Amino acid sequence: MQEESPVKVIDGRKLSDLLLEEMTQEVQERMQEGYPQPGLAVVLVGEDPASTIYVRNKIRCAEKAGLFSLVKRLDASCSQQTLDDVVVELNEREDIHGILVQLPLPKHLSEERIINLIDPTKDVDGFHPVNVGLLSSGQAKLVPCTPLGCMEMLKREMGDLTGKHAVVIGRSNIVGKPMANLLLQANCTVSIVHSKTIDAAALCRQADILVAAVGVAELVDKSWVKPGAVVIDVGINATEVDGKRKLVGDVNFADVADKCRAITPVPGGVGPMTIACLIKNTLTAAKQHDI
Repeated sequence: MQEESPVKVIDGRKLSDLLLEEMTQEVQERMQEGYPQPGLAVVLVGEDPASTIYVRNKIRCAEKAGLFSLVKRLDASCSQQTLDDVVVELNEREDIHGILVQLPLPKHLSEERIINLIDPTKDVDGFHPVNVGLLSSGQAKLVPCTPLGCMEMLKREMGDLTGKHAVVIGRSNIVGKPMANLLLQANCTVSIVHSKTIDAAALCRQADILVAAVGVAELVDKSWVKPGAVVIDVGINATEVDGKRKLVGDVNFADVADKCRAITPVPGGVGPMTIACLIKNTLTAAKQHDI
């Protein structure tokens, strides 16, 4: 009989389903107490296939959790003013607690302008400068969904993170920086590795928690990983193997897995948790609105 591997693969789909069940129950209880149904609006500009799939998945999860949801679809050629007007209208609607403008936008539209235009209390992506500042000072309520999903995974897998050395590979505004802030707030010692880091692999080998979010296919191999580390792979990279399209992470899963205490797969790891945390943020925004 073959000995079972001690490696644990963290099932993002299973965890996201659990999180959605918890939120569905909370939504039902709140509505029974007379609070309004939380509402999520997603703005989709153009017909990019990947963005269309993401939006469909987000709306499906929102409806599953009992949220009111709507999609505002705009032509890819729409003007900046048209997009601005849609966001302003959603800011003013009392039945909408969360607003998400699906990125990337067509090149003639300003992502920075739109992020700044969304009401910070409805910014369920957590990208508005107000929410970024609140996260930096440890006061954030609305946090970028991918780092929030990673933290849910880590806390459910490891419990108390106090004193752990966490290394984040990547310094993007969407994942790397907010991830580092959340880990600091969980009392980790945090290092950030980026393209200018000297001997990145040596620093990563010190990590009890390794979060890869740099967008380089299978960059991290076993020489980067400390035995017994927990590895969270945020990367989603399309590659071609034997003429077939395949999604891989920033971590070489096959090479690294037997060296870890636990690891997330790609796909089926962080991705589902990101969408579940969008719903979590919408519920958080609705609760803020009630105060």
